[in-house]
Formats: sequence, C-alpha cells, structure tokens
Amino acid sequence: MDGEEGTSTTNEKKGRFKRICVFCGSRAGYKSTFSDAALDLGKLLVERKIDLVYGGGSVGLMGLISQTVFNGGCHVLGPRLNYNLQISGETIGEVMTVADMHQRKSEMAKHADAFIALPGGYGTMEELLEMITWSQLGIHEKPVYAPVHDRVAPRQSWEVDQLLESTKSGEPLRS
Repeated sequence: MDGEEGTSTTNEKKGRFKRICVFCGSRAGYKSTFSDAALDLGKLLVERKIDLVYGGGSVGLMGLISQTVFNGGCHVLGPRLNYNLQISGETIGEVMTVADMHQRKSEMAKHADAFIALPGGYGTMEELLEMITWSQLGIHEKPVYAPVHDRVAPRQSWEVDQLLESTKSGEPLRS
C-alpha cells in the first residue's frame, strides 16, 4: 500500500461518503414526518450520488428510502435473513443473504462509510446503539448520525423507566 497514505484523506474531502447505511423502521410509523424524512434522505443520497446500505426490506421506511435511492440510479445493498421475507417484503436492489442478525449488522457496517438512523422500533435502536458501541470500542471510526425526531417510538414501548427500576432493585419487570 505504498503511496496510498494521503488517498484516504483526499477521498474524504472530495466526496466524503460513497455508501451510507440507514437504519430505519419496517413500518411507516404514526407520523407523516417519518415518511417525509425517509423520502428526503433518499433524494439527498441520489442528489449526492451516494449509495445505500440498508436492512433489506421493501416495506415501511426501509421501502421508501430504498425505492427512492434505487429509482434515482444509485446502488442499493440489502443484507437480509432468508426467513424474514414475509415480514419485510422483497429486497430492493442487491440482495446479500446472511445467516443471522450479527452477520447482517457486520455486513452493513463493512459496506458503509457512515450510519444514519431514522425513526424505527427496537431493531433500529439496537442497530444504532451497536454502531455507537463499535465506534467507542475502536472497531470502526465511521460517523454515526441520529437526527432528532419528534418521537421515534412511544415512551411506553421502550419502558425505559421500568427497565431502570428493575436493574436497581434486581426484581423482574411486572406487566
């Protein structure tokens, strides 16, 4: 790799990102602003000729952003599990079949230059937190963006207060 030391910095300044991984929901959510955000981001990626790496579904916000980027002429890569086709629909763009969720996240991370989280549920939150954790551990040095949205999910669905209380007391959560 002699003579390539300055290449990375030069490429970053020219066209900072070539592929961005977007974590988002397989549902459209309960606010039209969520769909608007997915469509706007998809259009921005196309405008800047940035390829998309995403969860591999064709429904919900995943479907909106992947279809927008694909129809705009950019490459779309969707690592997906074989068995979740009924839940998330057909993959738009290139399909990469993976064995499990860990390999799915690993492939998404490997093929992306940065990460963005749009509204979603538990899966979106878990993917985002794992990429942040990997960054903190030095596994990657890629930027992770989580734009502020009105509400990603209802507070009750995350049950943060209950989870915090259960860890303090050691008692199991009550339904």
